[in-house]
Amino acid sequence: MLMCRLFLFIFIALSCASAQAEVNKTPLRIVALAPHIVENLFAIGAGDQIVGTVEYADFPDAANSIPRLGGHQGIQIEKLLALKPDLVLAWKTGSKVEDLALIERMGIEVSYSEANDVEKVPQELLRLGRLTGREDAAKRAANKFQQQLALIKAKQQGKANVAVFYQLWPEPMMTVSKNTWINQLIEICQGSNVFANSRTDYPLISIENVIVAKPEVIILPEEKSNTKQPVIAWHEWPEVPAVKHNQFIRVDADLLHRFTTRMLDGLDDMCHKIDQSRAVIQEAK
Repeated sequence: MLMCRLFLFIFIALSCASAQAEVNKTPLRIVALAPHIVENLFAIGAGDQIVGTVEYADFPDAANSIPRLGGHQGIQIEKLLALKPDLVLAWKTGSKVEDLALIERMGIEVSYSEANDVEKVPQELLRLGRLTGREDAAKRAANKFQQQLALIKAKQQGKANVAVFYQLWPEPMMTVSKNTWINQLIEICQGSNVFANSRTDYPLISIENVIVAKPEVIILPEEKSNTKQPVIAWHEWPEVPAVKHNQFIRVDADLLHRFTTRMLDGLDDMCHKIDQSRAVIQEAK
């Protein structure tokens, strides 16, 4: 009888352990509050765990079917709660601080993306891999990113610097300083950001500032937006070297402005176009 009871106890214990293991294997229900977080989750095979996201999270195509909860102007907290997420992945720059604080106060776990350094994209992928149980896929994606970045850097080594103005937004006119990852990308292409030493990360500037800075190339990022961008009539200021030699570069903002593996596609394209401008500039000297 004692032996029977012992076997029964072991059976129940093993059954409970098995049931708990199945619970632990249940994929997390994730709300991703930034387009780059959505992209990175899909890159490591965890896109199907996303139950809610924000506007402009449009890559890959499968992301477009995920319910929207708002954007940088605010999150609809009621909708978020209705999705019963296990985890909210957020980017402090992309969401209202008040919304994120409220989500945390409600007892929902919030993990933050530190999107500020090109070299940290692999770390971001590995972090997401640990959170979602996709470590192997995350390691593969991280290694691929590191290898591709190293190749691009090697191709750009030793090239002459080009003075660059990155027109982040036309009105009000905005650019980037040395503390942004866009500046890091410009430097990889051997570009010298004429506003690198600005006191803020995304300084507001004027046409006069650009005239004084004398950029040899003006980079114009093109991004999807519900608001039509004003167009600056740069031809009216031929004293700017970039205008004088017609050196305007158009780049894909969805690639360069998102902290994802696709950033390297945008980087490779921008470096190639700066190379073309570099040849024109050197010929003009």
